[in-house]
Amino acid sequence: MIKLAGKTLLATALVSSLALWAQTTGQDSQSTAPDNTKMNQDERNSGKTADQQKENQSDRELARQIRRAIVQDKSLSTYAHNVKVVAQGGTVTLKGPVKSEEEKAAIEKKAAEVAGGTAKVQNELQVPGENGSKPSPSQQ
Repeated sequence: MIKLAGKTLLATALVSSLALWAQTTGQDSQSTAPDNTKMNQDERNSGKTADQQKENQSDRELARQIRRAIVQDKSLSTYAHNVKVVAQGGTVTLKGPVKSEEEKAAIEKKAAEVAGGTAKVQNELQVPGENGSKPSPSQQ
C-alpha cells in the first residue's frame, strides 16, 4: 500500500513538472521575435517585395524561372533556396541572407543567365556578418 502511494505521488510529481516545463517553454518561444523581423520591415519600406511585384505575365514567368533554377541546385543551402526574387519590368532584385559569398555569386549568376545579363540583376543578398546581418540559428 505504501509502495503504491509512493509510486502515485512520484508519477503525479513527474507529470506536474513536465506540464510546468512545457508551459514555460511555450511562453519563451512565443515572446522571442523571429531573427529576420527587422530585415523584413526594412524590405517592406524599400518598395521591392514579392507582394509588390507587378502582375504581368513576363515578370511572373521570369521570377518563376529564376526561383526554379535556384531550388534545383541542391548544393545551395536552405538560405539560398529561400531568397526573395522580385521581377519588375524585366529587372530582377535578389534579397535575403545566404551562407557565403560563393552562394551569393552562384545565385546572381543563375539569375543573370535567366534574365539576360548581369545588368538586369540587382543583387541585395547578404552574407551573415556583412552589414550587421546575422544568421538564423534554425538555418545554420
